[in-house]
Amino acid sequence: MVKAVSKDFIWELLEKIPDPEIPAVSIVDLGITREVIFKDDQIHITITPTYSGCPAISFMKKEIVRSLEQNGINNYQIHTTLSPPWTTDWMSDEVKAKLSDAGIAPPGKLVHCPQCDTKNVEVISEFGSTACKALYKCNDCQEPFHHFKQF
Repeated sequence: MVKAVSKDFIWELLEKIPDPEIPAVSIVDLGITREVIFKDDQIHITITPTYSGCPAISFMKKEIVRSLEQNGINNYQIHTTLSPPWTTDWMSDEVKAKLSDAGIAPPGKLVHCPQCDTKNVEVISEFGSTACKALYKCNDCQEPFHHFKQF
């Protein structure tokens, strides 16, 4: 039996799924969730990983499945697409503010310390805890922080 649900309800469920590597934002916030379409009694959800080798994509799929099935939704298909490739341009200013509030400098050409907002920072490592982040240090407040790379 197909459960009748709205597209808005599906988006609401997806908005509650945190990114496994950056739990301060959801998979919708980051633009990973691209599309929700109802077709032939099926819900088609399209996702795009932040990069083609993203190790978290299988976990995200499992979380989508868990969320749908906990809500009695079994008529779905999850599709992964790499085209167009994910870009930080899909992040809104609100999402960038969430990253900053979580201590992660948002993507941008100028890196600001998310603790004290200075530009007096230096790169410690081009790779942080994930491939999409670099590790920086603030020269003013001396705090280390991640910078979400611009793609």
